[in-house]
Amino acid sequence: MCGIVGYIGEKQAGPILLNCLSWLECRGYDSCGIAVAGGDLTVYKNAVRVKALEETLPPGIKGTAGIGHTRWATHGEPSQVNAHPHGDCAGKIVVVHNGVINNFQKLRQQLSGEGHSFISETDTEVIPHLVEKYYDGDLAKAVAIALDEVVGSYAIIVMMAGEPGLVAARKDSPLIIGIGDRENYIASDVPAVLDYTNRVIYLEDDDIGVITADDVKVTRQGAGVDRKRHRILWSMEDARKGGYGHFMLKEIHEQPKVIRDTIQAYLLAEESTEDLFGPGDTYRASMLLLACGTSYHAAMIGKYLLEELFGTPVRTELASEFNYHGYNIAVDRAIVITQSGETADVLKAMKRLTGAGCPVTAITNVMGSTASRMAQRVVYTRAGPEISVAATKSFIAQLMALYWLALLYSKIDISQRDNLVTKMRQLPGKVQQVLDNDAVILKCAGQLVGYDHTFFVGRGINFPVAMEGALKLKEISYIHAEGYAAGELKHGTFALLGREAPVVAVVAQDDTYEAMLTGIKEIKARHSPVIALVAEGDETVGELADTVITVPQTDAIFSPVVNTVALQLLAYYTAKQRGCPIDFPRNLAKSVTVD
Repeated sequence: MCGIVGYIGEKQAGPILLNCLSWLECRGYDSCGIAVAGGDLTVYKNAVRVKALEETLPPGIKGTAGIGHTRWATHGEPSQVNAHPHGDCAGKIVVVHNGVINNFQKLRQQLSGEGHSFISETDTEVIPHLVEKYYDGDLAKAVAIALDEVVGSYAIIVMMAGEPGLVAARKDSPLIIGIGDRENYIASDVPAVLDYTNRVIYLEDDDIGVITADDVKVTRQGAGVDRKRHRILWSMEDARKGGYGHFMLKEIHEQPKVIRDTIQAYLLAEESTEDLFGPGDTYRASMLLLACGTSYHAAMIGKYLLEELFGTPVRTELASEFNYHGYNIAVDRAIVITQSGETADVLKAMKRLTGAGCPVTAITNVMGSTASRMAQRVVYTRAGPEISVAATKSFIAQLMALYWLALLYSKIDISQRDNLVTKMRQLPGKVQQVLDNDAVILKCAGQLVGYDHTFFVGRGINFPVAMEGALKLKEISYIHAEGYAAGELKHGTFALLGREAPVVAVVAQDDTYEAMLTGIKEIKARHSPVIALVAEGDETVGELADTVITVPQTDAIFSPVVNTVALQLLAYYTAKQRGCPIDFPRNLAKSVTVD
């Protein structure tokens, strides 16, 4: 979840490192620091934001090679001493690290017995001491020997005074090398380097890279390997705010284009989409959908879609729970969903599935990501870079991928499928109508600002939408929110309803409609204020609810798209009125790369 960067070239490293780190702030962090080599090593770090570190940076930090880090605390509280980079006893070796060293206590005791002194509480600090222990003139060799003793996950960059290059290595944590002209970069995520280059190499597990200003060499278990150079199609302009107050609002407003681009890419796909789920009888195959967080809510919607259109039972599971099931894997097909393609729990589940011989299809937003390289088949979403921690456009893009897969393999007749494809292509305009209705949603947000607890309810395909709406509200506004299947409120949760607990009800015009009306009546009988999300033209719900937000009419199967966008705006405006840091909420990270 931390961010790491490195630079080596002809320019001053400090400003480049700080700029790269600023593009990794969405990963979540509580401290940051840089180290620059200009003859000797100079380290400057603290438990502050990147901007604050930049403003207090001493003028003496000069050099054309350096490494940087944004830390999300796992071992030891946020502090100056626990911030990265970490060094060895002699102050000649420094390391930045993303991941967790599981056996660090054993290594620390062993090294302490050999005379090494430690000053932080972190697991990372054992790495530079191990490298120092094994260094005999070859830094890359010392790193390789040191990592043989490490149990856990890591993406690291090692820099040593007097050495001509940086050494990078990874295992279970993402790391890329950006290729420049007489300069090269290292980072945990692509956006960090896009101001300088769009050519990158994705390192694989157990790779060790030696990076100089003019060259990149990658080895694996001592042997040289070739790693493909990828050209990134995003630009930094795609990742800038573009006049919006927050990245989240910009990304919400990009969703009509995301839907249009994603559908168009699938319709014009040159590669064969036949047998995407692997060999065998597709319609009789057992199906598993795995994901975490927001992507899990997309998977839950995917279950409804695939079971209705695909005609086979589908199981959805949280990847973090699936990894600890003891039973044998009994599934013929699996789809994993991960925006970044680097979600640790999802990657762990993929290894388990592929090890059991189960074909895995990955839905991801990042070409070249670990998930895309591990999967047998990949369906890319076309969301572009998403900077805000709270997922919005990537979630909608995941839904479009699931709609497309469900329709592609559906058992419905061709005319019905063509009709649904036509309605799917109308979604960009429908979503734009929701965005144009933001004044009403802003007013509704004002009604939620003063509450500490909120419930979201829905039924059928919109039950996961209620869960996603609650997640958005809680993660950016810090209002406690819970998403429920509307029929479950009476099984305990009614005890919490009352004038201080508003309920947001997602009402779809499908076979759950009458049951939702009954549910709203029951909620109102407990005196909870109700904000209802309904299709335009529905006058019945308005007679029951305190406030109504209308969304455009669409086929019930596509209602999660317009309903989700309305709830994204509701969460955004609520958080804005509460003065919350919307793009970078406390304690959260964009890419969850630790188990």
